[in-house]
Amino acid sequence: QVQLVESGGGLVQPGGSLRLSCSASGSISSGAIMGWYRQAPGKQRELVATISFSGTTNAGHSVKERFTISRENAKKTTYLQMNSLKPEDTAVYYCNIATFESGAGWRSYWGQGTQVTVSS
Repeated sequence: QVQLVESGGGLVQPGGSLRLSCSASGSISSGAIMGWYRQAPGKQRELVATISFSGTTNAGHSVKERFTISRENAKKTTYLQMNSLKPEDTAVYYCNIATFESGAGWRSYWGQGTQVTVSS
């Protein structure tokens, strides 16, 4: 069983920055993909960014030039550096990990979510 713990959310003014962290506990596969998703009120959950074990990244169009995802494999931790924040970035941000488990195949786990509010 994998558990994810997020931190770093909060209130920030437009144009500001925040850094989210997500640490995994439990056993994860070497090919695990870690990522961030977000859900604003009344909207569906959407991809923010993902990163593979080797460092290959993928980001949503609306954040590609402003957000950077990274990870430290030894710490089983991923980070999301968010710059030039806009009010439309306001959402609950969820950490996710997709990991291969023997006998079960690929499994996906979610963190509890952390609120990011961009407002003046």
